[in-house]
Amino acid sequence: MLGEGDAVPEFEAEDADGGTVGSASLRGSRYVVYFYPRDFTPGCTVEAGEFAREYPKFRRAGIEVVGVSPDGAESHRRFREKTGARFPLLADTDRSVSTAFGAWGKKKMAGREYMGVVRSTFLVDESGTVFRAFPKVKPAGHAAEVLASFASK
Repeated sequence: MLGEGDAVPEFEAEDADGGTVGSASLRGSRYVVYFYPRDFTPGCTVEAGEFAREYPKFRRAGIEVVGVSPDGAESHRRFREKTGARFPLLADTDRSVSTAFGAWGKKKMAGREYMGVVRSTFLVDESGTVFRAFPKVKPAGHAAEVLASFASK
């Protein structure tokens, strides 16, 4: 998994509107990339809803927010409507973005191991360097925690 001081890998994926968003389009700006397992699950809905509520504060601070999951663009469009998210949600259907960030890995639930998205968040500065990584995220309160981390940088 990427850590503090690591350069963000080159990435690009389709967003909920059929456009593309990636490291090249975000270069020179501060941004958040958060990885979540699946649209419409309880934790993911809480997390996206909180980022949606805090999004105006992020934008006033000049910070973009990008959510990434393996769901497709159509699912993201519906999820965005439900959560009120006005930021890009990227369809990482081939898991290339999550793999590049190290957010795709082994998980355990009910004694069963499987591969999936590890809920994690990366804060990136203008030079394209991760200045804060959250490798294991609890959805409730996370958006405010991320915003505070930018304020303290």
